[in-house]
Amino acid sequence: MPPTGLLLPGDGHRTRLAWSGDPLLDAKLSVPVALRTHVPRKRLLDRLGEGVGSGPLTLLTGPAGTGKTTLAASWTRSGTLPGPVAWLTLDAHDSAPGVFWSYVVEALRRALPRLPEGIRMPGCPGSVGASLLTRLAAATEQLPEPVVLVLDGFEKVAGRRVPAGLEFLLAHAGPRLRLVVAGRADPLLPLHRYRAEDRLTEIRGADLAFTPHETAVLLRRHDLTPGDDVVRALTRHTEGWAAGLRLCALAMRRTGDPAGFTRSFTTSEQAVSDYLLTEVLDAQPSADRELLLRTSVLDRIHPDLANVLTGRRDAEAVLARLAHENAFVEPVPGTAWCRVHPLFTQVLRTRLRMRHPGLVPRLHARAAHWLADAGHTTAAIEHAAEAGNWAYGASEAVHRLLAAAIPAGPRTDRIEQTFSSMPGSVPGAEPALVAAACRLARHDRAGCRRHLAEAGEHLRLRESEPEPAVLLTHALLRLLCDPHGGDPSPETAGERAGETAGERAAAAAELMRKLPAERLRERPEIEALRLQGLARAYLAGGRLAEARRAFADAVDACTADETLLIRHACLGALALAESAEGVLASAEDHALRSLTIADQHGVVPDHRSGAGYLALAAVAFEQGDDEAAGRRLDEAAACPDTAADLVLSTESCILRSRLELTRGRWEAALAALAPLPHRRPEAAGPWPGRRLALARAGIALARGDHQAAVAALHETDGSGPAPLVALARAHTAAGRTERARRLLAHASRSAGLGLADHVGILLLGAHAAVLDGHPETARRLLGQALDTARPERLRRPFVDAGPWLRHLLNEPDGAGPAPSASAWLTARADGAGVPGMVQPLSSREREVLIGVQQMMSADEIAAELNLSVNTVKTHLKSVYRKLCVTRRRDAVERAKALHIL
Repeated sequence: MPPTGLLLPGDGHRTRLAWSGDPLLDAKLSVPVALRTHVPRKRLLDRLGEGVGSGPLTLLTGPAGTGKTTLAASWTRSGTLPGPVAWLTLDAHDSAPGVFWSYVVEALRRALPRLPEGIRMPGCPGSVGASLLTRLAAATEQLPEPVVLVLDGFEKVAGRRVPAGLEFLLAHAGPRLRLVVAGRADPLLPLHRYRAEDRLTEIRGADLAFTPHETAVLLRRHDLTPGDDVVRALTRHTEGWAAGLRLCALAMRRTGDPAGFTRSFTTSEQAVSDYLLTEVLDAQPSADRELLLRTSVLDRIHPDLANVLTGRRDAEAVLARLAHENAFVEPVPGTAWCRVHPLFTQVLRTRLRMRHPGLVPRLHARAAHWLADAGHTTAAIEHAAEAGNWAYGASEAVHRLLAAAIPAGPRTDRIEQTFSSMPGSVPGAEPALVAAACRLARHDRAGCRRHLAEAGEHLRLRESEPEPAVLLTHALLRLLCDPHGGDPSPETAGERAGETAGERAAAAAELMRKLPAERLRERPEIEALRLQGLARAYLAGGRLAEARRAFADAVDACTADETLLIRHACLGALALAESAEGVLASAEDHALRSLTIADQHGVVPDHRSGAGYLALAAVAFEQGDDEAAGRRLDEAAACPDTAADLVLSTESCILRSRLELTRGRWEAALAALAPLPHRRPEAAGPWPGRRLALARAGIALARGDHQAAVAALHETDGSGPAPLVALARAHTAAGRTERARRLLAHASRSAGLGLADHVGILLLGAHAAVLDGHPETARRLLGQALDTARPERLRRPFVDAGPWLRHLLNEPDGAGPAPSASAWLTARADGAGVPGMVQPLSSREREVLIGVQQMMSADEIAAELNLSVNTVKTHLKSVYRKLCVTRRRDAVERAKALHIL
């Protein structure tokens, strides 16, 4: 008869099961050996140690391969234990209570010097008497030090009888028993009660995820030393999954190209596929495997959608069980949705394509319709694209106003990227409108016009009236693509004949009123884009005052996160319009606000607008800081819309041309205008065309070719004061002062007289008076010009005026203008003009300077003003430049002397 008691070590026999005589396996009772590449993770070892030291139960749960066993074994070998450790690795055979408790008794016997008398092995596999559990509980009260019982792989123990015995032991054991349970699923214990009683420590899958630092250590132990970017990419790719990282490290070592490995999802999928298929997928029932395969076409799984894809009705229960078992399925907090680990998803998708290649498009099509009905339009469009049903996806995009919002980016970048693969042969108005919106988002206005013409043709051929959403998308894209309403391209000229941008904006507003209010609330970008299109039309038409009001209205309409880029662009364009009117301080402030928005929200270069940089360049140039103007021009050139938008590109080229002209480089000034359509200035719109003609006239005049200057000015429509002032300048240079005075008088009565025009009229009047021998009149007009320019620190007209101005300013015996009028101007050493004054600080620069006065660091100022540290440093550099200092203390002292502080 097999023995029923415990055998002592060294008696020549192994401990055996009482009913069968089978020996207990030593491997199940031994702590696993550490791998050579093992990474000790102190943060987790400390947490496990604290849990064991503070309460009776510590739980380690997570999916397969997350390092649960490795952590427990590493801690057991750490040498910082509260007492002896009894280790037990479990398998499916341990579901029988007799087997389980036989191994527990043997594990305790091996860990402790001796067990109290009366603790015997169970006599049968099917049940365990209350006597054994009672004796074990009583024995723990007599322990001289804590004992830790580690149960590894507890999810393999089926049924409720073993957990019920553990619950009894925990309820009645002495305070020196510590239980560590590791497994893929929560044990059937009253965890809620243990949590409430503060008797439970939990280490979950998210806690077990490797950090980038731990990933780097793991890779080094595999003889790999990739850069930080590769380490971060691999950690993000695997979501810190321990087994996945180890398998990828082995594969990376074989390839010899760690960077190339991390760029390829396919290679990492291949590295882990066998593990996931064997350990996770094949462990599930066949019906559940089919559910995982069919739902792998989704990024997130909703139970109802899973039922649609599988034809079953119990997906909710199945997904809940898979999540409970940590089968790489986890719920999305606060929702009914689930997500699957991305590496597991890719493995499932590969298996699905291999087994059911024709099923994949049908699954995507079903998902598209369900998601569209549920209001998840972006996901629905992506699945429609995967199914090849482009017409359905485009229809959803247009009717849900997503297509109209594509130019707003970046929230619609997924839509634009999805439709970038749409074939050009897909018929219908909706696909053409989506294609037009995508072209516009990429600043391809010519392509946008072609697709809009195609959409317009489809709409005209429709038998029924198109829905308001379709017409609104068409009207809005036309407004944004061709803001000045004067596009001369033959394919669209007939469509646009006689229609102004204001009429298009009004038509769009009328169509918006026909749409459900909730749909417009879902797309706050629409109204902001409409106002932006109208404002850009006013700017292109040279209606600067109306443009400023419209841009301000557009900024006020940008209250949602989706309108961030519109607000950024409109603030920059508002600043550009203000700089053109000579409102330089406000222009600088609005431009800096535009750039601050981009900096604070991490807007990538591809989505930045160059308008704000151009405005700052214009302000710096007008205030005589050519170096800063050139630097800002370079920053503007890096933004994609600077070259694509005719207004911005015209301003950029003209400003660069004027910078070259100030250096006396006439050929370079002409070359800077070469990229522009200078032979057809009307193609850029009235205002850019006028600005271009003025620039060419300025170059001709600088070369002394008065006739060429006049000819260039006659190419414009002549409206507004600027061409008249330029003509007067040409006639003054030619000595025709009387004619110049008539032109100046006419210009002074023009509507929309900007600061530069006003100052230019006064200066030209002064120059004409000098030429005609009327010095008193010249000094009076110069004094008025100085007083007019001083509030905005406008220096450029004086810099460009010529030597006569310096002589008039420097007349002896106080004959020149009053010192109070010209004190902010100083003579430049190179004699090229009269730049040199303290530029006004913007409101934000003054706030930064106040922080400097209060001895605050850049970090403290950034936190106080809700700015990035880099933005604070940029403002501080601008303050130093404007105050002509290089140190914080000098800046404060200089500002006090100038009554800025």
